[in-house]
Amino acid sequence: MPVFRYSGYRQDGTDVTGTIEASGINDALLRIRADGVLPSSLSEVSVGVRKGIFKRLDESFLPGMTRQLSLLLSSGVPLVEALQALCNEVGSPKGGQYRGFFGVSVRGFYRGMMIAIKERVSGGASLHKALEDFNQVFPEFYINMVQAGETGGNLDVVLTRLADFLEGQNTIRSRVRSSMVYPLLMIGVSLIVLSFLFTFVIPKIVKVYKDSHSSLPLITVMLISVSNIFINYWWAVIASVVAASVSVRRFIKRHRRFLDRVILKLPGNIVQSLYYARFSRTLGSLLDAGVPMLRALRLSARSMGNRELERLVLEAEVKVAEGQGLSSSLEGFPPVFIRLVATGERSGRLSETLNRAADSYEAEFDRKINRAVSVFEPAIILFMGLVVGFIVLTVLLPMFQLNQIVR
Repeated sequence: MPVFRYSGYRQDGTDVTGTIEASGINDALLRIRADGVLPSSLSEVSVGVRKGIFKRLDESFLPGMTRQLSLLLSSGVPLVEALQALCNEVGSPKGGQYRGFFGVSVRGFYRGMMIAIKERVSGGASLHKALEDFNQVFPEFYINMVQAGETGGNLDVVLTRLADFLEGQNTIRSRVRSSMVYPLLMIGVSLIVLSFLFTFVIPKIVKVYKDSHSSLPLITVMLISVSNIFINYWWAVIASVVAASVSVRRFIKRHRRFLDRVILKLPGNIVQSLYYARFSRTLGSLLDAGVPMLRALRLSARSMGNRELERLVLEAEVKVAEGQGLSSSLEGFPPVFIRLVATGERSGRLSETLNRAADSYEAEFDRKINRAVSVFEPAIILFMGLVVGFIVLTVLLPMFQLNQIVR
């Protein structure tokens, strides 16, 4: 059934807004009035994801919805009734107010999506087929795991593993973002301080030197020139920063594979640990859910976020299809990882081994990112100290020259 969003007021004058399921607009009006609401506006909710505004949906929705659905199914609730309960949960004010860009509420979108999925399943479609209509929300590996769970008759177990996997990925993303907050904050503060010095402080100090009409050291002249650029051509500075940002983004987009290849050769192996953790976790979860090896490799390759590693895994998929073992097909991966895969293949517990490898790589990534942040903090402070020291030196040198002249 279509979903309609309405607003209106009750007889006591209180404002009311909400959504309602109805066969048509007339049916929706009748139901709203039956609830004692006088509607002032009524419109059908679109269940498609609009790019731009809803490009990034709430990251907590999918893990939470998956966890709730797995709990309902494991408790013996039929699938259609479980989906209806989720529709009611998303539609209620207690279900959360999910927001996209510009503060636009997307709770109506989620409710419309869940109702559309429930209607498809009620009509006889399988759950994974209903999810395919919303591939902007449900990734391909998610749909494949649900399909494997439906085929194997253990959908509740697969959904539990999916919820664990999605919550783990969200945790990793949160760690990365929180680790980047402090360095970015320090860089921002440093830029603001330098801009303030060049725009307001230095011009007042060097004015004294200009009035004296004495020759100035080269570094002082350079500092005055930079300060003049900030004062008189601030718009050009801003335009240059914007143009540089756009150029960098275009360069990254055009040379993504080359940059990904360079990233893999960076010292420290910080990002590499994250890539291997993603691959291990995704492949282990897919195999554990019963997804065939070749399809699991293809889906896992797309989940890593590195084009070079994705190419290596896709080449391994071709070799596995020809009859080779996975461990002998993964060229370019760390020797320890390949040895673990070989052990898992021999013991018949490959998915379990991959999940243990993912745990190890995730812990290694945490240690390395924390170590990098701890090194970055004093490096920024040292850099700022050198910049401020340079500025102080350029200001004091003319004073020393004037002092020598006076003597």
